[in-house]
Amino acid sequence: MPDIQAIQKELRASKIDGWLFCDHHHRDPIAGNILGTGSNGMATRRWFYFIPSRGEPRKLVHRIEQGALDSVPGRMMVYSGWEELHKLLPKLLAGGKAIAMQYSPENNIPYIGLVDAGTVELVRKSKKKIVTSADLVQKFEATWSPDQLASHLEAGRIIDRITQDAFERAATLVRQSQPISEFELQQWILEQFRASGVITSEPPIAAVQPNNGNPHYEPKDGASRPIRAGDLVLLDIWGKLDRKASVYYDITWVGYLGARVPESYAKIFRIVRQARDSAVEFVQESLAGGHEIHGWEVDRVAREIIRKAGYGKYFVHRTGHSIGQETHGNGANMDSLETRDDRKIVPRTCFSIEPGIYLPEFGIRSEVNVYAGENSARVTGAVQTEILPLLA
Repeated sequence: MPDIQAIQKELRASKIDGWLFCDHHHRDPIAGNILGTGSNGMATRRWFYFIPSRGEPRKLVHRIEQGALDSVPGRMMVYSGWEELHKLLPKLLAGGKAIAMQYSPENNIPYIGLVDAGTVELVRKSKKKIVTSADLVQKFEATWSPDQLASHLEAGRIIDRITQDAFERAATLVRQSQPISEFELQQWILEQFRASGVITSEPPIAAVQPNNGNPHYEPKDGASRPIRAGDLVLLDIWGKLDRKASVYYDITWVGYLGARVPESYAKIFRIVRQARDSAVEFVQESLAGGHEIHGWEVDRVAREIIRKAGYGKYFVHRTGHSIGQETHGNGANMDSLETRDDRKIVPRTCFSIEPGIYLPEFGIRSEVNVYAGENSARVTGAVQTEILPLLA
């Protein structure tokens, strides 16, 4: 059940008159997460739930699905036809002018822009001003409990170990002249996940050059490259404990199947490392100093390092993403490229810092997770300082 009083307190602090949730066929998972309704039930008819900044919440449900919102408090109104819905919706929203919804102006933050354009039109027809719920969502859906932080740290210890074991496995097979393919290494990692109680929504990335120049390369059975001596191996691995409400851990490391890393690779890694570390330090120093910062500012710090080094056009994605019960969570992203994410970095949220440079011949990315506390921030796992020479 949602903490109605806490939501109302935040609405008043934000000078928002109410928060309108609506759903149909479970199109808005944020609503299910915050209200605690999940994805249960048929939801074949539209429902609306309004939390005013003061007073009792109100709900509007269809007559054949009157139990859709039984798990949340509030006075219920019921409709059957569209004309009745249009008549009752203004009553549901009575007393408020500025209404928050899962709406993002110009769809700037697609994770939040879940309400359809027609519903936006319908609410505006009631003379309401719709504002984004982005910061509300971050506070009530993206923040972690102490148990979730503990699950992240435990998953991190397991995944850090599996990552190093995966590099060692590739190196051992190369020494034995039995090269393993990218796909086979990916599947081996998944086997280790299953044995260690870790789950993932999507399989990890194992990539050698030039495939590691593609940030979202997916090795496929029968269509991936063998991993041989002299290869640069990138492992992007994410997972969480197979436990209710657990959260993800998500990292990227690179290793070289040789005794000495070529300078062409080492040079690019040093630039990426500097961008990563500068972004982390910016977050840490800002929070320690009590300064409010936004996702786009963190991205700008990392991106400027890579731009000044002459590789700006090869850094083709945002610096980082929110992490939660899904790999990509609903908190602030470290992004001034794909969007200008102006959400504040708030306490008890976690995000990745993962700059990369992707050249036609090869790509390098280095990824860590950063947890923001009340006045501090920390990297939650092992930090790579140089490309691993796997045959040293």
